[in-house]
Amino acid sequence: MAKLNIAPTKSNLLSLKEQLAVSTEGYDLLEQKREILVMELMHLVERVKLLERDMDKCIAKAYPALKRMLLAMGGERTERLAMAVDYKFEITKKPVIIGGMNFTSLDVTLPKRELFSSFMGTTPDNDEVMADFFELLALITQMASIRTIVWRLAMEVKKTQRRVNALDKMVIPQSKETVKYIESVLEERERDNVFVLKALKGRQGR
Repeated sequence: MAKLNIAPTKSNLLSLKEQLAVSTEGYDLLEQKREILVMELMHLVERVKLLERDMDKCIAKAYPALKRMLLAMGGERTERLAMAVDYKFEITKKPVIIGGMNFTSLDVTLPKRELFSSFMGTTPDNDEVMADFFELLALITQMASIRTIVWRLAMEVKKTQRRVNALDKMVIPQSKETVKYIESVLEERERDNVFVLKALKGRQGR
């Protein structure tokens, strides 16, 4: 590992030792942060898997119900009923703290289900389709929110890992090598000074 290009002086040695202590402490803190973020990320990934499983189950119910409704009522009547449905969805941002970091999550409030058509000319499949797709919509909004946080958390883990690697593979070893070099130079100078002083005293004695 190449050393830093600085003059081998006592002041630089003291300054470099302070920087090395800060870098070592920063490495420990970043490593702890990385471990916490990875644990949180794994936890969220598990939540995503559970949501995917629930979505698959919901889709397995919703689309066959829609198919039965289309067969019973026909495409044109089904489209007219769909056009009559008018729901307002409230989308709000909410802060989420994960691993000591602030994230923003989207929270979608689903409206209360209403009746937009008369009982005449409809079938029980209509209610089943509405209920199934309401459930699917709720799951999709949860998935979108969690996936956004997962993506941002993964990027933060990647960024933290790069900083950890930079400290571990370059900054700290380079600083240690430079400290070792400066100490050796200063020790050599000290030995030279002692030798010169002894030589001067010997001459004075003669």
